[in-house]
Amino acid sequence: MSSYELKVGKKAKPIQKVAKIAVLAVVGFVLQMFEFPIPIFPSFLQLDFSDLPAIIGSFAMGPVAGIIIQLVKNLLHLVFKSQTAGVGELANFITGASYVLFAGIVYQFNKTKKGAIIAMIGGSLFMTLVVSLCDYYFLFPMFAKALNFPLDAIVGMASALNPYVVDMKTAIIYSVVPFNLLKGVIISLITFAVYKRVSSILH
Repeated sequence: MSSYELKVGKKAKPIQKVAKIAVLAVVGFVLQMFEFPIPIFPSFLQLDFSDLPAIIGSFAMGPVAGIIIQLVKNLLHLVFKSQTAGVGELANFITGASYVLFAGIVYQFNKTKKGAIIAMIGGSLFMTLVVSLCDYYFLFPMFAKALNFPLDAIVGMASALNPYVVDMKTAIIYSVVPFNLLKGVIISLITFAVYKRVSSILH
C-alpha cells in the first residue's frame, strides 16, 4: 500500500466514524418512538430499546461515541416528537449516557465476554443510581413544573400500584429503582446477544 493510500485511509476513518455514529443515533431515535409501559410500574415510566444502538456504539467506538449517540438521538426526539417540553429527553439522555459511559469505560479495559458482562452490570447499577438521584432532586420537579403536573400526582400514580409508596423518596425506591434495574437487564441481555454479530461492521 502506498503512502498516498495510507493518508487517504487515515482521513477516511474519522468520516466513517461520524457516519456510524449518525446511523446509530437515527436508529436509536426510531426505537425511542416505540416506548411502552410495563403494567407493574406507573405509566410515567416507559420502556424502550433506544439505548441499544448507543451501548453497541460505546463498546465498538468508545464511551464518547456512545454519549454522542445518546445526545443526537434525544435532540432528534426533541425536535420531532417531544411531548414533555424537553424534560423527557433530558431524562432519557441522563439515563442512557450514564449507562453507556460506565459500561463503555469498563469494556475498553477488558474486551471479553466477561468484561462485557461486568461492564453492563456496572452500567445498569450506575445508571440506576444516577437516575434515582436526578429524578428526586430535579427531573421530577422539572417535569411537574413544565407540564403543570403536581408532584403529589406522580406519587399517587406510583402509590396506586405499590402501597409502600407514600412520598417521593419511596416512589424512587419502589418504582424508579426497580424499573431502571429491569431496563438495564433487558438492554444488557439484548446487547450481549447481538453485539458480536454487528461489531464487525462498526470496527
